[in-house]
Amino acid sequence: MKIKRALLSVSDKRGIVALARTLRTFDCEIISTGGTKKVLQNAGIDVVDISSVTGNPEAFGGRMKTISFAIESALLFDRERDADEAAALGIQPIDMVVCNLYPFDKVKAQGADLATLIENIDIGGPTMVRASAKNYKFVATLTDVQDYQTIIAELQASDGALSLKTRFKLMRKAFNHTADYDSLIATTMDEQAGAMSLRYHFTGGRALRYGENSHQKGWIYRDAAAGKSLYDCVFLHGKELSYNNFNDIQGAIDAVKELGRFGVSVIKHSNPCGLAEADDQRVALENAWGGDPVSAFGSIVAFNQPVNRHTVSFFELNNEDKSRRKFVEVVVAPDFSEDALQYLMFHKNLRVIRFDPQNSANAFDLKYLAGSLLVQDADVAMFSKMELKTRRTIDLDASRALIEFGIKGMRQVKSNSIVIVRRTQDGGYQLLGMGAGQPNRLISTKLAIEKARENLQNEYTGNDFEAYVKTVFAKAILVSDAYFPFPDNIEIAAAAGIKTIIQPGGSIRDKKVIKACDQLGLAMVFTGLRHFKH
Repeated sequence: MKIKRALLSVSDKRGIVALARTLRTFDCEIISTGGTKKVLQNAGIDVVDISSVTGNPEAFGGRMKTISFAIESALLFDRERDADEAAALGIQPIDMVVCNLYPFDKVKAQGADLATLIENIDIGGPTMVRASAKNYKFVATLTDVQDYQTIIAELQASDGALSLKTRFKLMRKAFNHTADYDSLIATTMDEQAGAMSLRYHFTGGRALRYGENSHQKGWIYRDAAAGKSLYDCVFLHGKELSYNNFNDIQGAIDAVKELGRFGVSVIKHSNPCGLAEADDQRVALENAWGGDPVSAFGSIVAFNQPVNRHTVSFFELNNEDKSRRKFVEVVVAPDFSEDALQYLMFHKNLRVIRFDPQNSANAFDLKYLAGSLLVQDADVAMFSKMELKTRRTIDLDASRALIEFGIKGMRQVKSNSIVIVRRTQDGGYQLLGMGAGQPNRLISTKLAIEKARENLQNEYTGNDFEAYVKTVFAKAILVSDAYFPFPDNIEIAAAAGIKTIIQPGGSIRDKKVIKACDQLGLAMVFTGLRHFKH
């Protein structure tokens, strides 16, 4: 369909001159309003003032410009069925609407008052957009500045015409545009009234390999308002991703996004079974893997920095002895060197994903329940204080980095969460053992100690393992996501050789727990913040 007559009325005027010039090269008549008309005229483009079409002036400070029988009829009438009636009424068709709406979102972001917000609610724009989009068979509706170049290219390639396929695509985008616009206005007005409401727009739904289990279907959608989205991760190699893969990838990148130096996480069922940071990426990977080599089988491995070949050769994917090859489901990193990627591609099913963990920063956590939505602020704080509560002391300044590493790891472990972390000989930090998702903290403590002992057994080559455990545990730190309600956890930790415990505090039995630490010779630090993760 050739574009013979177009109505241009935009708040965001980027690119509008180039689009108008292209339309004019095909003798398209351009109708325009207010500020848009001035911009086009200043660029030397012939423009018809909208008042000559409506028969009415712009009025009420610009509140009335495009709304009229003449304009909406020119957009809405069916070119085949209603042609005679339109001619009798003197209605000339408009073939294209270019309109982006009053910048309500920007005005809101600037903290505008209610009166200013009201003035930035577009009425005529959405009316034109919806009218033209409804009649997409005969009218093109252009609402996104980012589409201008594509439309210009098609106009130039098609002698000033746009295909039905293009018009249908633009129609879908237009209705999403007005829906998002109205949603923002609605939720903002609710805010003004002190009544909270929430509307989200998700696009691009695509089927996944399967859902949480093979008999379930799964999909992933993109939050249309998100600047960065895991949906946009670059799939470089391997089998199709499943629901579980995406869930675990999220856990893996969350575990490393706050780590300093070279950080590596090894994730199984969304829990970090391995976590480490070091000055050398290969060392960080080895230490993370060493946190639980058994559970690392079939895991998701995430890096916080671009990956090189030396690092990933740790997986021994092409070792002739297949028993030495390390099986992982997904490797995700901000980028990969070419030789690292080629090496990872040796395993035909291994998924290799390019995504920067720094782009995983959500302001809110959402959980959908039966006809309900739970919303909370994302847990981004670590502690509100660092208060030593026992007679036994530690150097808080010297221990702060290890404590922070422990808290970062603990926040990613499902509650009840206990982690044991240590400083490695190379100066890095390692998650040595963890207990996750247990109905009581006592079991989590036992599991963390048991896993730490197992890992130490894997690395020890001497003749006095128990002495080695005591030495390592004395320098390690046990971190809990919530307070200890009874001294029993303290007694278990002390018996294992743990000397330092980090917990939020806040129990009515804190004094008893502190007394147990003093009796058993442990140092305890209160952080003031609980970190449940369910």
